[in-house]
Amino acid sequence: MLMGEMMGRPLLVSHIIDYAADVHATTDIVSVTTEGGIHRYGYAEARRRIVRLANALRDMGIKPGDRVATLAWNGYRHFELYYAVSGIGAVCHTINPRLFADQISYIVNHAQDTILFFDLTFTPLVEKLRPALPPALRYAAMTDRAHMPAETSLPGLLCYEEIVAAGAPGIVWPELDENAACALCYTSGTTGEPKGVLYSNRSTVLHALFVLASCGKSLQKTKRVLPVVPLFHANAWGLPYAAPLAGCTLVFPGAKLDGASLFNLMDNESVTAAWGVPTVWQGLLVEMQKQGRKPKALADMLTGGSAAPLSLIETFERDYGVEVVHGWGMTEMSPVGTVTRLGTDEQALPFEERVHIKTRQGRRLFGVELKLVGPDGQRLPHDGVATGELFVRGPAVVRGYYNNPDASARALDGEGWFGTGDVARITPDGYLVIVDRTKDLIKSGGEWISSIDVENAAVGCPGVASAAVIAVPHPKWGERPLLIAVKAPGANPSKDEMLQHLSATLAKWQLPDDVVFVDEIPLTATGKISKLELRSRFASYRLPSAAVSA
Repeated sequence: MLMGEMMGRPLLVSHIIDYAADVHATTDIVSVTTEGGIHRYGYAEARRRIVRLANALRDMGIKPGDRVATLAWNGYRHFELYYAVSGIGAVCHTINPRLFADQISYIVNHAQDTILFFDLTFTPLVEKLRPALPPALRYAAMTDRAHMPAETSLPGLLCYEEIVAAGAPGIVWPELDENAACALCYTSGTTGEPKGVLYSNRSTVLHALFVLASCGKSLQKTKRVLPVVPLFHANAWGLPYAAPLAGCTLVFPGAKLDGASLFNLMDNESVTAAWGVPTVWQGLLVEMQKQGRKPKALADMLTGGSAAPLSLIETFERDYGVEVVHGWGMTEMSPVGTVTRLGTDEQALPFEERVHIKTRQGRRLFGVELKLVGPDGQRLPHDGVATGELFVRGPAVVRGYYNNPDASARALDGEGWFGTGDVARITPDGYLVIVDRTKDLIKSGGEWISSIDVENAAVGCPGVASAAVIAVPHPKWGERPLLIAVKAPGANPSKDEMLQHLSATLAKWQLPDDVVFVDEIPLTATGKISKLELRSRFASYRLPSAAVSA
């Protein structure tokens, strides 16, 4: 094999912040702080503080490979930790504070974290967790001396700003192997214990480039991007790395993610694009309808994490002129895998056809390969009809889980592809359509019913704020769908009205056998509907049709 004569320079996370400081020095990073107020600085100033923090961490004994944990919102200090920790060869371990307490303690102990940085909001949580955390773990509050907790049970609590101030002002970043670990994120653990996904410098830089290639419209030097997706959830979908490369402004929302707070921040900071899960955008939409307008500069929105209902996409695009980009991915994929950027021919289609395309999960990013596998283990065609389990592979996809050989052995097939657990089909022109999670499909008689299809149709019913569908045992059909819905404020839809609405888009055998109204639908730590909790809550529920059949 004839080899190329090119330099073998490593791809490192530290190179991203160096580039941003050189080329986009004064581009803003805006943060809503936990202490109150807004913090602003440019990428060059961010790098100066990152360098001091990196040197201080080394002075504190943090070594290459050590795990440095964070429990923090989206803000400039969390952003600084991303780069300072990875830059010295350590591993930035972001922890989801919405997990159960025993899951967090499991994660910290499994990762063997050396120090935990946390926002003031989480002081009570950390104090509660402390007896179950490693005895040698150190703690640092992400604030200044004036706002440090007056009393705390945390031993030797360190002050973030004092750590930064103690660090030397100059650095030569170590020449790391590009395959060295840089970040660690655990899955939410809806089945079994959470599993660690250990990202490398190489995979992280490549994923940022892949995202820029597919989402460049919202990531440009003149754009102002709001990551509502948390920095503690799959690295905020790669935005902390892609945005500095593109030179766009980052607007971090802090702890307040309700519709009114997001609307005001977007409006005041002229946010042009925002990334987050559908449940967040439903809250924003309620505030937009209340205000009678959109945030003044908002033009582009990426939604992922769970399927976005057609009604949500239609309303944002038709009523407010906000272009919706639907995406799909997984923590194990760094995490973005597909997005629905439309081509020129598709943009020319009638509105109804365009938004229908956007209910799909999109086409693959460069660097992501997709395949469908049937129950017999054979590959299925990408003809838009064949449905099978979705497998993926690529340079930003896991080959195993951190310190978990059993889960790693189950993760890949014999050809080295990662099994996502999603059931999907792929159209001839490359669009991915997620049918359901394998465990959420409803098998009724000889037919499979997609809970996602029924949920999306239900959210489009007048007077429905949110909806979820689970399988309930049935003596004749094996399983039948139960629809669980939350009424919109001031609305009072009935079961019969909902079923009549659904019958216009669903076949008779797909219709739920019953509708139950609840005050709220439980969500997972990542903002998705918690089917696990719903199944537990309705474990003894008996369908009316089941009584008739019996």
